[in-house]
Amino acid sequence: MLRWVTGAFILAGLTVAAVAQTPQLSPEEGEQGFVPLFNGRDLSGWQVIGAPSWKVEDGVLVCTGEGGGWLRTDKQYENFVLRLEYKISPRGNSGIFLRATERGNPAFSGMEIQILDDHGREPNKGSSGAIYAAVAPAKNMSKPAGEWNRVEIICSGRWLVVTWNGAEIMRVDLSDDSIDTGGHPKLSQRARKGYLGLQNHGARVEFRRIRLKELP
Repeated sequence: MLRWVTGAFILAGLTVAAVAQTPQLSPEEGEQGFVPLFNGRDLSGWQVIGAPSWKVEDGVLVCTGEGGGWLRTDKQYENFVLRLEYKISPRGNSGIFLRATERGNPAFSGMEIQILDDHGREPNKGSSGAIYAAVAPAKNMSKPAGEWNRVEIICSGRWLVVTWNGAEIMRVDLSDDSIDTGGHPKLSQRARKGYLGLQNHGARVEFRRIRLKELP
């Protein structure tokens, strides 16, 4: 009996631990060719640039907001589908970097898709889902601070498509030089291959289920 009870406690502990770990990849996504970029345990596959303010808590990637800088992938990517979920703190600010280079400001060497605590506000070039300082989203789909948001970003050649909480908010031809980038490099002049990254902008922000499918 003692052996059975001990085994039951061990099994229960493993079950609780499994529940605590957020699944990083669904079986369907695995069949579609997606791979997890975050393993839910540590920062393997990522490099901290700037302040060491990144950690893993209960299967979630957390930026505590001290200092500044960003977290970038070890690898560079050109054409891909990126999916992730994030949760921002009140008055928080962060971003998702795409095709960023090792040197220079990743928001402008590549692109920054803005993350902001701005639920209910009118969209602009600094809103959640915007290409920062370049293209405003069609609508602001961000949820209130403290709630999880779902993001899908497709980069394919000159095209960028962004979906936020199930709604397509942007479809941009990156070769269109009529886009006003506010004095920053035109989108057509920016890197077409680079690192993916997450911004530390001095606020607590959490990420989970970061997964990617590379495209031809």
